[in-house]
Amino acid sequence: MPRFSIVIAAYRVQGYLRDCLDSVLGQPFPDVEVVAVDDCSPDFCGAIIDEYAAADSRVVAVHQPFNSGPGHARNAGVKHATGDYLLFLDGDDTLAPDTLRGLADRLALTGDPDILYFDHVRTYWDGRRRSSAFGELLASAGTEVFTILDRPEFLRLYAMSSNRVYRRAFYTEHGFSFSEGIYEDALLSYKTMLTAQRLACTDLVGLEYRRRRGGTGAHKPGEEHFVIFEQYTRLFAFLQGKPHLDPLRPMLFERALAHFLFCLDDPGRVAPADRARWFRQATDWYWAHLPTRFTPSPEDARAFEALARGSFTRYRAQELPARWARKVRRLKRAVRRPLAERAKRALYRFHLRRPLDPQLAVYSAYGNRGVLCNPAAIYYKARELAPQVRGVWVVRASEVDSLPVGIEYVIPGTRPYYRTMARAKYLINNVNFPDDLVKRPGAVHLQTLHGTPLKHMGLDQRRHPASAAGMSFDALLERVDRWDFALSANQHSSEVWERVYPSSYTLLETGSPRNDILLTANQYDIAGIRAALGIAPHRTAILYAPTLREYERGFVPRLNLERVTQALGPDTVLLVRAHYTDGHERALERLQERGLAIDVSGHPSLEKLALAADALLTDYSSIMFDYALLDRPIVIHADDWDIYRATRGVYFDLLSGRPGETPGAIARTEDELIAVFRDGRWNDPEATELRAAFRERFCQFDDGHAAERVVRALFPCPDTAAGGLPPL
Repeated sequence: MPRFSIVIAAYRVQGYLRDCLDSVLGQPFPDVEVVAVDDCSPDFCGAIIDEYAAADSRVVAVHQPFNSGPGHARNAGVKHATGDYLLFLDGDDTLAPDTLRGLADRLALTGDPDILYFDHVRTYWDGRRRSSAFGELLASAGTEVFTILDRPEFLRLYAMSSNRVYRRAFYTEHGFSFSEGIYEDALLSYKTMLTAQRLACTDLVGLEYRRRRGGTGAHKPGEEHFVIFEQYTRLFAFLQGKPHLDPLRPMLFERALAHFLFCLDDPGRVAPADRARWFRQATDWYWAHLPTRFTPSPEDARAFEALARGSFTRYRAQELPARWARKVRRLKRAVRRPLAERAKRALYRFHLRRPLDPQLAVYSAYGNRGVLCNPAAIYYKARELAPQVRGVWVVRASEVDSLPVGIEYVIPGTRPYYRTMARAKYLINNVNFPDDLVKRPGAVHLQTLHGTPLKHMGLDQRRHPASAAGMSFDALLERVDRWDFALSANQHSSEVWERVYPSSYTLLETGSPRNDILLTANQYDIAGIRAALGIAPHRTAILYAPTLREYERGFVPRLNLERVTQALGPDTVLLVRAHYTDGHERALERLQERGLAIDVSGHPSLEKLALAADALLTDYSSIMFDYALLDRPIVIHADDWDIYRATRGVYFDLLSGRPGETPGAIARTEDELIAVFRDGRWNDPEATELRAAFRERFCQFDDGHAAERVVRALFPCPDTAAGGLPPL
C-alpha cells in the first residue's frame, strides 16, 4: 500500500499536465501512486495520461465516459486509490520539490492525523509568484494535533482541495465526496474539517497553484456560479443535529458571507448584469441561516449591514470610483487637516492620562513597513510564551494588504494609533519611534536594532558629514534615552552600541531573534522556500545583496549583471536584493524580464532569502554577519572600498584577509569576481577557514533561541515565575 495516492483531475490542461505529473513522479519519495483522471477532455490529456501510465507502473489511468466536472472526476479517482493518504491536484498545478517527503515526515511526527494542511504559492502566467496569506497561521500550530473546536481560527484557511492530505480511511469511512458544480471544494473542505478528530499542519510550501492567463472555468462569469448558495446551504444542513458544533456557526456564517461578497466583487465570477440578483440571493441566504449571537467583525460591519437590509444601493455606495474617492479625501484634508491635527494631539494627551495597559505591546519595523525583522520574531515567540500580552503593529496604510493573516495593526496618525501608543506598556522597534512619542513611567522600550555594524553608526557618524547629512544627533540621543533594552548579537556589537548610543539602557546579549530561523530551518523548509521563489532544485542560487551608498541615488548595480550571469552559466541563478531604502529601478526589472536575474528586493523576509541561497555575494551589507550562521560561502565584491570607507567609515578592514575580519573570497573588480567563481576560490579551503573564523567572532550569541530569551526578559511568562533571562 503506497503512502500517498495523488488524484489528478485533468480537463483542458494538456499544456500543463506533463509538468503536473513530472512534479509528482519526480519527487525523491517513491512511495506514491498517481490516479490520473481524464475527465473526457477534448484535447490530448487522455493520451498524455496513457503515455505516463505505460511508462510508470505507479500511474493509474482513469477515463471518464463523459465530462462530469472536477468534483466527480476526483470522486472517480478516489475509487481507484489504495494509499494511506489522499492528495488532490488539478492538472495544471504542481508539487514543489521534496513536498511528499516533507509531508510524510510531518505525518509521522504527528501520529497520522485525519487531515494534514500545508501551504501553497500562486504562480501566474507572467512568471509572478505570490505566497499565500496563511504561512504564519500554519506555522503557529507547530506539531500540535487538534480539533477545529480547539483552534477555530483555522476555519479561515483557504478552502481548496489541494492544500491538504486526507487519511484515506477517515475520508472513506465518513463517506466524503465532492458535490456537483463549482465551489465543491469549499463544501468538502469545511465538512471534513468539522468532522476530523485529529488535525495537523505544516508551513511547508508544497503546492504550486497555477493561475493561467484568462483564468479557468471558475473565473468565467455565468449562471453556474450561483451554485455557491446551494453549496453553503448544504454545509449548514450538515450542521443540523450536531450541537457540539454550534459554537462554530457564527464563524462559518461569516466565512460564507465573505465568500459571497468576494465573488460579487469579482467580474470574472459575477457579471455586472447579475450583481443585483446575486446580492438578493445573498440576502435571502443571510436571513435563512443567521445564527444567534452573530456579530460581524468591524471591517465587515458595513457590508454585512447592507446585506442584512437587502440594500444593494447601500452596498454599492462603498464602491465610489477611485478618482472621486481621492478627490473627496483631498478636499477633506485641505479643509480639516489643521483641525484634525489639533484634535489628534488632544486625543493623545487624553490617553496619556489614562493608565498603561500592562498587557499591550506595540511593534514596528523599518519605519512601519510591516511584520519584519527582530520585532517580528519577538512578536511570534511572545504569542507562544506570553499569550496574555496583546501585540499590535504600527503599519503604513500602503502595507496593510501585505500583512500576514491575523495581525492586529494601527495606521500612524489615526485615532486608534494615538490611543494604542499612549497606553502600551511595551514598545518594540528596530529603528526608532517618532520623536514626539512620550516615554511614560512604567513603559518598557526595546530597541532591537537590525544588524551587526561594519559601517559607523550613531555618534560615530559625526565624523562623516556626507553620511549624516540632515541628521540631528541631539534628537538621536533623546530617542536613545527612551530605550530600556537594546539587543546585541556579539561582543563587537555590544562594544559599538554602548559607545555610539550612550545611555542607561540594558544590553541583552541574546543574539538576533530574526536569525533563529537560520539555525532551526530544515532541508524541507529550505526546499519550500526555494520552490516559492522559483529556484529549480539543480540550480545554484547566489544572493546578491549590496548595501546602501549615501553618495548614490537609487539602486545602481555595481556589476554588469548580464555579463556576470552569463559567465556563471545556466546552472546558476542570481537573486538580486536592492537595499530597502533604494527606489525601484526599471533596469533591474528589465533584467528579470530577460531571465538574467530574479528581483527579490520586495521579498518580505531577508532570512528566507538567505536560506534559499547557496552563497552570498555582497559588498558591505550587514547581511554577511547573519549569513555566516549558515556556514555557506560568502564572496565580497568591493570595487569602491576606499570611497565607502572614507564617506561612511568602518570598524574593521573587511579586505584585510585576516581571520575574523574577512568572511571569504574577495574581488575588487568584475573580472576578479568572475574568476573567483570560475576557479573555485569562492568555496575553497582558504575561504572555508576564513568563514569559520568570521562565524566564530560574529555569531557569538546566536543559537536558535534568541527570541525566547528576549521574550522571557521582557514579558512575564507563565512558565517563568521571575520572567528572567535564561542562560545561553
